[in-house]
Amino acid sequence: MKRSQINTILDNLIAFASEHKVYFPEFANWTPEDVKNAGPEYREIFDNMLGWDVTDFGSDDFAKRGLATFTFRNGNFNDKKTYPKPYCEKILILEDGQELPMHFHKIKEEDTINRGGGVLDITVYNATADEQLDKESDVHLVKDGKKITVPAGGVVSLEPGESVTMTQRIYHRWMGRKGTGKIMVWEVSSSNDDNVDNRFFEPVPRFSNVDEDEPIRHVLFADYPTLRGNK
Repeated sequence: MKRSQINTILDNLIAFASEHKVYFPEFANWTPEDVKNAGPEYREIFDNMLGWDVTDFGSDDFAKRGLATFTFRNGNFNDKKTYPKPYCEKILILEDGQELPMHFHKIKEEDTINRGGGVLDITVYNATADEQLDKESDVHLVKDGKKITVPAGGVVSLEPGESVTMTQRIYHRWMGRKGTGKIMVWEVSSSNDDNVDNRFFEPVPRFSNVDEDEPIRHVLFADYPTLRGNK
């Protein structure tokens, strides 16, 4: 992805969130210099991948397949002594007609909440022991406190205000229902590490390579190692 595209996507995300009265902490506005010079008191931001993320999952077509997110808080299941927080909170923006590819989480359990905008359609399957799609067994979920059963390959639709709980090893694919608009999704989950916890059904990269065609306006958490020099 081009840095200019990432900058524009996040400009639009911030504007959309503001329309829904959602605002971001100070570190969301940090410049590359701020990230470089941040003291040890900010270590949790860098160790736990807090902040911005934009990916097209290697598709070279963000409008068709991609996701833009901001992680407000996150624990660290690799270092629970230093970071005992057991939860994570994110905002995720899905464009009209955009797809988040089929995947499951090995460790993380999450609530997906439609906070406003369009309709989110989630296709679900159980995972087999060898991590394929189980096309036979029903999927058991909880939607807004109600136990529901969905057939393999069925769709759970979330209107604004609705939510669903997704436990480990349930494959799910998000799709912003075409014609209903951009969707503001909230995720409340157990702590997670996007480097290791996602199992995509297709072999897609979780993070995108960036073509630095213009200066950074919004630092991604994937930029931290380079900017920090592993400090």
